[in-house]
Amino acid sequence: MAATASTIHASAVLVGPKAILIRGPSGSGKSTLAWKLVKAGEQGLVPFARLVADDRVHLESRSGRLLVLPAPTLAGLIEIHGLGIRRIEFEPIAVVGLIVDLAAGDAVRSPEVEAGIGTVGDLTLPRLPVAPGFAALALVLAAVHLPPAGN
Repeated sequence: MAATASTIHASAVLVGPKAILIRGPSGSGKSTLAWKLVKAGEQGLVPFARLVADDRVHLESRSGRLLVLPAPTLAGLIEIHGLGIRRIEFEPIAVVGLIVDLAAGDAVRSPEVEAGIGTVGDLTLPRLPVAPGFAALALVLAAVHLPPAGN
């Protein structure tokens, strides 16, 4: 399979073995969620968490997997609301395992199965839509730790 690539406005954090791709409109909290996930790793709330990219990510579809890399000029940089741009450790590449869409119009209390599927190019991945103003970190931690009930 040939690789396809694009750069989008998003953030990504490696949590355990797979990255979480965080999408959403400007001001929706992408950088804040990325920072909180990194801190959750330091606090043992997830086994491992490290920034891959903040603000702009480079995505590549290779062999049925979605790879995420930082934009070269922003590698290792994250915006922390109230402090500005800071430099932190980062992973140079990761495989995306979950898409989190912040300020998602289709976020509901009990989402339909289709809402839990995201597409990037020709790939489909698990997706977590988060309502505007909702505490995204709690939902992401639940998605990482708790399997679906399988009704």
